[in-house]
Amino acid sequence: MWETGVSRGVGGSGSGQNAPQDDAEPCDLVTVPARQGLEAVDILRLRDGVGPVLHDGACHTLGFLVPPGTADGWDVPGSACTQTYGRGLALGAECDAEDAEPEPPVSGTGWLVPPEGAYADATDPVVLRAALGEAARTIEAVDRCQ
Repeated sequence: MWETGVSRGVGGSGSGQNAPQDDAEPCDLVTVPARQGLEAVDILRLRDGVGPVLHDGACHTLGFLVPPGTADGWDVPGSACTQTYGRGLALGAECDAEDAEPEPPVSGTGWLVPPEGAYADATDPVVLRAALGEAARTIEAVDRCQ
């Protein structure tokens, strides 16, 4: 399971502690297999927009940043939602360098959709749930045709 240092808004401290910061809201992280996640990213980009998305170093999974509290009710088969705490990255904060992307908050990951290229600070969990369902049905249909 991934632990992130993602927070929304400005003020992330990068302390590396696994506890909430006073000046940062936590975000949750929905992880899915890469194939389903890539399909869902395409669906979200075409329709409702997508928040920041991480990929693991081996590109086996994708992680969608979602609002805090999502993990409490997340029950989508084939995915996991983990509560995270603001420990570093402040989504929506300005980068120091003109064209620099913020470092991914999880060691060994990279940005598929970086914060500055995202539609929002986090992906709406209701919209993500629908996109993941559509992605699973699309993959199932493609696999039946092969």
